Amino acid sequence: MKRLRYKNQGIDTVDARLLRLLEDDSRTSNADLARALGMSAPSVAERLKRLEEAGVIRRFTVVINPAALGYALAAYVRIRPTAGQLNKVAELLAGLPEIVECDRITGDDCFLARAYVRSVDDLERLIDQITPFAQTNTAIIQSSPVGRRLPPL
Repeated sequence: MKRLRYKNQGIDTVDARLLRLLEDDSRTSNADLARALGMSAPSVAERLKRLEEAGVIRRFTVVINPAALGYALAAYVRIRPTAGQLNKVAELLAGLPEIVECDRITGDDCFLARAYVRSVDDLERLIDQITPFAQTNTAIIQSSPVGRRLPPL
């Protein structure tokens, strides 16, 4: 019955603090999380299990710096498939390793993709793979004043 709490109500303040700690470092041990929250490690483990089962936590991950791997250029590519090419474009985007995330969106364009490439030439080659099936509009990312973060809890 405890799991239903997440499906029918918002999370409590302890869960919110736990999620913020994990956002800072998803490798934090249950013992360290418990100390930070003033709880026992088994209680933290149970909360984590419930949050995972309820789908609040989808996975634990690491944040990579693409520039440190040689991907000096980041760009958003807005994509508008030509008539009848929506599924083809979705499959194409999923198969391009430079595309690190892609959302289907409303508006004039159908997809908004984030790409990391090593150079402008590589960006051009990436776009050239898409343009037989869609129109594109590209914006190079200069900086990210607000990085990925949790929504309000």
